[in-house]
Amino acid sequence: MGNSKFGTFIIVGALTGAVVSMFDRSTRKHIVKKSNNCISEMKYYAKNTDVLRWKLEEKKDKYKSVFEQLSDDASYIKAQVEELKALTPQVKGLVMDTKDAFVESKDEYKSIVSETP
Repeated sequence: MGNSKFGTFIIVGALTGAVVSMFDRSTRKHIVKKSNNCISEMKYYAKNTDVLRWKLEEKKDKYKSVFEQLSDDASYIKAQVEELKALTPQVKGLVMDTKDAFVESKDEYKSIVSETP
Protein backbone atom coordinates (compact mmCIF):
# COMPACT_ATOMS: atom_id res chain seq x y z
CA MET A 1 0.00 0.00 0.00
CA GLY A 2 2.95 2.34 0.59
CA ASN A 3 3.90 2.21 -3.08
CA SER A 4 0.64 3.80 -4.28
CA LYS A 5 1.05 5.65 -7.55
CA PHE A 6 -2.24 7.51 -7.27
CA GLY A 7 -0.76 10.90 -6.39
CA THR A 8 1.94 10.55 -9.03
CA PHE A 9 -0.59 9.72 -11.73
CA ILE A 10 -2.79 12.65 -10.68
CA ILE A 11 0.14 15.03 -11.16
CA VAL A 12 1.17 13.41 -14.45
CA GLY A 13 -2.43 13.65 -15.69
CA ALA A 14 -2.65 17.31 -14.76
CA LEU A 15 0.62 18.10 -16.48
CA THR A 16 -0.42 16.13 -19.56
CA GLY A 17 -3.70 18.07 -19.68
CA ALA A 18 -1.84 21.37 -19.41
CA VAL A 19 0.52 20.42 -22.24
CA VAL A 20 -2.33 19.25 -24.49
CA SER A 21 -4.31 22.44 -23.81
CA MET A 22 -1.31 24.48 -25.01
CA PHE A 23 -1.80 23.10 -28.53
CA ASP A 24 -4.72 25.53 -28.91
CA ARG A 25 -3.53 28.95 -30.12
CA SER A 26 -6.16 30.98 -28.24
CA THR A 27 -5.29 29.20 -25.01
CA ARG A 28 -1.60 29.97 -25.51
CA LYS A 29 -2.35 33.65 -26.21
CA HIS A 30 -4.60 33.86 -23.16
CA ILE A 31 -1.98 32.28 -20.89
CA VAL A 32 0.78 34.56 -22.22
CA LYS A 33 -1.42 37.64 -21.78
CA LYS A 34 -2.41 36.69 -18.21
CA SER A 35 1.20 35.85 -17.33
CA ASN A 36 2.45 39.19 -18.66
CA ASN A 37 -0.26 41.06 -16.75
CA CYS A 38 0.61 39.19 -13.57
CA ILE A 39 4.34 39.89 -13.96
CA SER A 40 3.76 43.59 -14.66
CA GLU A 41 1.49 43.89 -11.58
CA MET A 42 4.07 42.17 -9.42
CA LYS A 43 6.76 44.56 -10.65
CA TYR A 44 4.48 47.57 -10.04
CA TYR A 45 3.66 46.50 -6.48
CA ALA A 46 7.31 45.64 -5.80
CA LYS A 47 8.19 49.27 -6.62
CA ASN A 48 5.08 50.78 -4.98
CA THR A 49 4.66 48.92 -1.72
CA ASP A 50 2.66 51.79 -0.22
CA VAL A 51 -0.05 51.30 -2.86
CA LEU A 52 -0.14 47.58 -2.11
CA ARG A 53 -0.34 48.27 1.63
CA TRP A 54 -3.16 50.78 1.07
CA LYS A 55 -5.14 48.31 -1.08
CA LEU A 56 -4.66 45.53 1.45
CA GLU A 57 -5.82 47.77 4.30
CA GLU A 58 -8.83 48.81 2.23
CA LYS A 59 -9.74 45.16 1.65
CA LYS A 60 -9.17 44.36 5.31
CA ASP A 61 -11.47 47.21 6.38
CA LYS A 62 -14.11 46.10 3.90
CA TYR A 63 -14.07 42.51 5.16
CA LYS A 64 -14.01 43.70 8.75
CA SER A 65 -17.12 45.81 8.21
CA VAL A 66 -18.87 42.91 6.47
CA PHE A 67 -17.95 40.63 9.37
CA GLU A 68 -19.24 43.16 11.90
CA GLN A 69 -22.50 43.53 9.97
CA LEU A 70 -22.94 39.77 9.85
CA SER A 71 -22.15 39.53 13.54
CA ASP A 72 -24.73 42.22 14.34
CA ASP A 73 -27.30 40.47 12.17
CA ALA A 74 -26.60 37.15 13.86
CA SER A 75 -26.98 38.77 17.29
CA TYR A 76 -30.29 40.34 16.24
CA ILE A 77 -31.60 37.03 14.90
CA LYS A 78 -30.50 35.26 18.08
CA ALA A 79 -32.33 37.84 20.19
CA GLN A 80 -35.46 37.43 18.05
CA VAL A 81 -35.32 33.64 18.44
CA GLU A 82 -34.96 33.96 22.20
CA GLU A 83 -37.92 36.34 22.28
CA LEU A 84 -39.95 33.91 20.19
CA LYS A 85 -39.04 31.08 22.55
CA ALA A 86 -40.27 33.17 25.46
CA LEU A 87 -43.51 34.08 23.67
CA THR A 88 -44.31 30.58 22.47
CA PRO A 89 -45.86 29.34 25.76
CA GLN A 90 -47.93 32.53 26.00
CA VAL A 91 -49.14 32.18 22.42
CA LYS A 92 -49.92 28.51 23.00
CA GLY A 93 -51.99 29.43 26.05
CA LEU A 94 -53.80 32.12 24.09
CA VAL A 95 -54.59 29.70 21.26
CA MET A 96 -55.87 27.06 23.69
CA ASP A 97 -58.07 29.65 25.47
CA THR A 98 -59.47 30.81 22.12
CA LYS A 99 -60.15 27.22 21.09
CA ASP A 100 -61.94 26.53 24.37
CA ALA A 101 -64.02 29.69 23.93
CA PHE A 102 -65.06 28.62 20.43
CA VAL A 103 -65.94 25.12 21.62
CA GLU A 104 -68.09 26.55 24.42
CA SER A 105 -69.75 28.97 21.99
CA LYS A 106 -70.41 26.11 19.58
CA ASP A 107 -72.12 24.13 22.34
CA GLU A 108 -74.20 27.18 23.31
CA TYR A 109 -75.26 27.75 19.69
CA LYS A 110 -76.26 24.11 19.35
CA SER A 111 -78.40 24.30 22.46
CA ILE A 112 -80.03 27.54 21.23
CA VAL A 113 -80.77 26.06 17.82
CA SER A 114 -82.17 22.82 19.24
CA GLU A 115 -84.46 24.71 21.64
CA THR A 116 -86.01 26.75 18.84
CA PRO A 117 -89.24 25.07 17.57
